[in-house]
Amino acid sequence: MENTIVLRPRFSQDVSKSMEEILKNASKLKNEVKENYRIKISDHHIFFFITLTKRKYYSPHLHVELTENEDKTTNIKGLFGPDQTVWTFFIFLHFIIAGIFLLFSMIAYSHWRLKQSTTLDFIIMGLMVIFWFGLYFQARINRKKCQPQMHELNKLISRIVEL
Repeated sequence: MENTIVLRPRFSQDVSKSMEEILKNASKLKNEVKENYRIKISDHHIFFFITLTKRKYYSPHLHVELTENEDKTTNIKGLFGPDQTVWTFFIFLHFIIAGIFLLFSMIAYSHWRLKQSTTLDFIIMGLMVIFWFGLYFQARINRKKCQPQMHELNKLISRIVEL
């Protein structure tokens, strides 16, 4: 696996081990690393989480899907993602900011048509744009902060394949 995490943190890899071997290795590793990581196995999916004691608000998790190929090798597809609670809150903030922006753009149009002052409306709309850029840059900062933990989770999947 690569050492770089691209903008869309996904990977796909074919390995020579069978799906059963990989799942068995994941079960073994689950007990070895339970101090720092939580591994959840469900059918042909493996989920890697950082334990609560080591987790930060920006900590990622890794979802791995195993697909057996016809030649008894296994395709591993991995997807890194943020914590569901943080992601939901982040999307909620985006909708709130967009809603306030749209509301005040409608109010500004009404004030303009009625020949009233639109200064406050445009100030609030400008603030919403600034807040949106703030969310964008915060997301970029969080993505950089979580890269070392993404590499740690990537090493776990490498250990499962190598066992």
